[in-house]
Amino acid sequence: MPDLPTPQDASEAALFSECWDAVLAYADLCTSGSTAAAQLGREAFAHGMREARAAEAGPVRGTGRRPARLPRIPVLLTSVRTTAAAWEQDGQGHKLDPDLRLWLNSDKAARYTGPPLRRPLALRGLRDLQQADAELLWLAEVEALPLSAVARRLGLDPATAAEELQQVRTLFRDRCHRNHLDTPMDAPCRSYARLLDAVTRSPAADTPQDLSRHLATCVECAEAAACLRLHGGGLPGALAGGVIGWGGLAYLERRRRAAEVRLGAGRPGPADRTAEEGGDGAQKARVARSGLLVAAVLVSVLALGVSLMPFGGSGEDLGTRDDAGRQPVADPGPSLPSAPSLPPATSQPAGRAGGDTDEPDRPRASESSDRHTEPQGTASPTGRRAPAEPAKPTCRVEYDLVNQWPDGFQATVSVTSTAALDSWRVSWSFRDGQRVGQMWDASVSQDGSRVTATAADYNKSVPAGGDLAFGFLASWRGRNSPPYDFTLNGRACAKSG
Repeated sequence: MPDLPTPQDASEAALFSECWDAVLAYADLCTSGSTAAAQLGREAFAHGMREARAAEAGPVRGTGRRPARLPRIPVLLTSVRTTAAAWEQDGQGHKLDPDLRLWLNSDKAARYTGPPLRRPLALRGLRDLQQADAELLWLAEVEALPLSAVARRLGLDPATAAEELQQVRTLFRDRCHRNHLDTPMDAPCRSYARLLDAVTRSPAADTPQDLSRHLATCVECAEAAACLRLHGGGLPGALAGGVIGWGGLAYLERRRRAAEVRLGAGRPGPADRTAEEGGDGAQKARVARSGLLVAAVLVSVLALGVSLMPFGGSGEDLGTRDDAGRQPVADPGPSLPSAPSLPPATSQPAGRAGGDTDEPDRPRASESSDRHTEPQGTASPTGRRAPAEPAKPTCRVEYDLVNQWPDGFQATVSVTSTAALDSWRVSWSFRDGQRVGQMWDASVSQDGSRVTATAADYNKSVPAGGDLAFGFLASWRGRNSPPYDFTLNGRACAKSG
């Protein structure tokens, strides 16, 4: 296994730390466990850093020009993908996520290595920008760093950084529009190209019905629309999906959460508020896992006395994690004081990973494994049994459809619990055959229409009145009705709104 390149000074060490954090976040998505994630990340990081340094060394011999290249982090993420493809070819595919293996053997993956004019539009547009402009766009849009931090990193004037970012967005759009027109297209796509440009320029422009129908069936034109439409908040997803490929949206969500935790950027989400309200234990578990994994693979860097990642905590065995316990491994966190002792658990015990089970002190319900037994009422003085009052919901759930495209969608689920929990599982049913493909901040299992999300190790504890949250990517066909019949640890939840 190759050694990691070592940083040459303290400033580069900080950059190495951030780059490794990004590589490990994506490698964890691509693999079936922590051990495989560390191995894939190490190989990809070493190869990608050598490639990046070679490209930065100087102009192409005989031309006096530097080759068009991606920013450093996208180069490393591409290296993760290509290293995973090499694993698949070399008989190590069992270490990879099953969905990634399907993708690597599909026409979708072939686009990234095929003819340049057939490659994803965002990839071509980002490569066509000046290096400094491409770095600014990627760090601000995909890595979700605060603009002030990006300005310091790139030596920009913080007072004008927002204006410069807007100019770079416009440049990126222009490059994508030009590349779209250069792409070999059939007659229908060619006929819509200029209309698509006009419609995506203005936030107030309505999309004609015929163009809307075309975008619902044409992947390339829908991809172009995402790159050309700078308003609406879709640019980060277009960049991540177009440059990274498989797992781009899940990576984007992880980086957003990591930036919030590490840099305090933006308002904490429900899961982050839960950790703050519930004490240091949940955060410490997350930091411990991230730190131990980094310590295992960055020995050569740490030997220089440079700390590349915050770490500490208990000695969790990182080699025993399987798909049922998947969790982000690269969410960084601040140094934490010793965790206070936790109060006795008041919640119901969690079910086995991969599905729901009833609590041991209550009988199993016949219609579903996570249904609780309804109260049977109380006896009156006359001997008749009075009807039971409906039990008040012990939780409230909010389902948010974040984004939707012709064959898939992204959603988040937030649950507020009236009781304290030391573990949790949330279940629901889909009406239209939707299938969950990826999930973050929880592990997922699905049996027919019934989906179950089980807490990760770092967010099991929820205080009374606190929130838990997770997100997922799923597929749909025909209709995409909202889910129903939400339960928390087998007890029915009321829906917000």
